[in-house]
Amino acid sequence: MPVLDTNEGPVWRRRTTAAQWAIWGGWFVGVAIVVYCWKLVSDKTVWFFVTDAGRQAADMASRMVPPKWSYMETLWRPVWDTINIATLGTLLAIAMAFPIAFLAARNTTPNAGVRAIALLVIVSSRSINSLIWALMLVAIIGPGVFAGVLAIGFRSIGFCAKLLYEAIEEIDAGQVEAIEATGASGGQKLVYGVIPQILPTFAGISVFRWDINIRESTVLGLVGAGGIGLQLDASISTLAWTQVSLILIVILATVIVSEWVSARVRHAII
Repeated sequence: MPVLDTNEGPVWRRRTTAAQWAIWGGWFVGVAIVVYCWKLVSDKTVWFFVTDAGRQAADMASRMVPPKWSYMETLWRPVWDTINIATLGTLLAIAMAFPIAFLAARNTTPNAGVRAIALLVIVSSRSINSLIWALMLVAIIGPGVFAGVLAIGFRSIGFCAKLLYEAIEEIDAGQVEAIEATGASGGQKLVYGVIPQILPTFAGISVFRWDINIRESTVLGLVGAGGIGLQLDASISTLAWTQVSLILIVILATVIVSEWVSARVRHAII
């Protein structure tokens, strides 16, 4: 720590004068940026609507009560579509993520160029939200459940492949070397040395992603990709708030059930 000499002897200081001024300058710049950003937000905000938001929310909530329970007859099929979108999309992602993970892992990839391409696929998948995937796919192949399945699948590839290739890189190399010592081929080393070590992790990742996809599938209908989101969008557009409240209850119940199923399956696997 710097020491300053005075007539009374050395005085301990935590920082030099220059360091202290640098810290104060950093705080000043940070506060100035926050104030400037707040001014930009404030200038483009209609504060009347913000102050009136509480009353509007209370009015909307009163219009949602009681839920229109008879509308449940219309929701069974959309709920089933939502579950199918999540399930089929997850299966599609698993099928594509499995080989991509082996190409991305340092200890199983053929070469650095292939690994770079695999990592690019993973990053591209993870960087695009499922709603954006759904918007693009609806524009390409039209609205419907199929677009939702592809959107969930393309979004989930990066998630599954990233966690899986990290698990591949963390395997016990001793087991692979023992199999290699028997004269096994490259394919046999993967089948008997690598895959058995990552199967529990792979199963856990798959179930966890399915649980996430149930949540994401509920909103894909807002952009025309099928599922219960279509009914939610239609009910909001027609101001049918009692239907909206029922749909929200159904979505909540679906997510709770999927969470329970996912937890039980992961517990059984792990």
